[in-house]
Amino acid sequence: MQISRNSRIYVAGHRGLAGSAIWRELEKQGFSNVIGRTHAELDLLDTAAVQTFFKNEKPEYVFVAAARVGGILANDSLPGQFLYENLQIQNNLIHTAYLHGARKLLFLGSSCIYPKLAPQPLKEEYLLTGPLEPTNEWYAVAKIAGIKMCQAYRRQYGCDFISVMPTNLYGTNDNYHPQSSHVLPALIRKFHEAKVANLPAVTCWGTGSPFREFMHADDLGSAAVFLMENYSEEEFINVGSGQELTIKQLAELVKRIIDFTGEIIWDDSKPDGTPRKLMDSSRLFALGWRPKMDLETGIELAYTDFLQRFADS
Repeated sequence: MQISRNSRIYVAGHRGLAGSAIWRELEKQGFSNVIGRTHAELDLLDTAAVQTFFKNEKPEYVFVAAARVGGILANDSLPGQFLYENLQIQNNLIHTAYLHGARKLLFLGSSCIYPKLAPQPLKEEYLLTGPLEPTNEWYAVAKIAGIKMCQAYRRQYGCDFISVMPTNLYGTNDNYHPQSSHVLPALIRKFHEAKVANLPAVTCWGTGSPFREFMHADDLGSAAVFLMENYSEEEFINVGSGQELTIKQLAELVKRIIDFTGEIIWDDSKPDGTPRKLMDSSRLFALGWRPKMDLETGIELAYTDFLQRFADS
């Protein structure tokens, strides 16, 4: 399905990591009527406000990239907030898109929906086959509900609503907050601050042994627009790079890119999280899409973004 370049397209969460990447990709491809609202302009927790927005703006295509996000510490310490806010945001957007006749909606989930000990690589059919990773189950439960809501609205109302599950993302507009960031931006900040302060060592959480897959947000933006035009199934679809490395290898790579000369100390009293998380993205690759950004180049770009946004703060 080719989407007209002057269609009204709403990107919820357009200032965030994933949403801003989708926005950039839409602009790059010549879409001229892309709509975004900041949190100050539209509170997605406010049902009436979301309904008024849809009534006035009449978006034809909706990307749901808005969410309350964070790393292990944030998920573990704010379970109520993560569950309530994510359920409320996606309920408002999905239901209101249905009420106002949006032609298509893409819901962005997360790889944390999979069981903690699911076979690797993670295939879409492994959803709900075992217990979740406890440190992020609140976020995962909300995202699973979003997937099921899209499936339910497709079955009951005939809505062309699809769900996309990206692997760990990083890149432009990432969150580098010391308490709520994910592992890669957290490492960038830690090594940068240690370099500036001329510290002898950086302490990292866990053992460094878990395997993780990473994708630059710009690749996710490309995949999301591709899937909006080329995918229309009830089953959600994975979006990953197909490449993995250990957290220890990742830390060494970030250390080298930032040029930190001290040592790395691993605090194994802190949780590791899921032992391994590699997505099986073969269904997406079979449709003809592939990521373009290698990890080292991506981290270099992310560090440049970090320096531009935070180095002087």
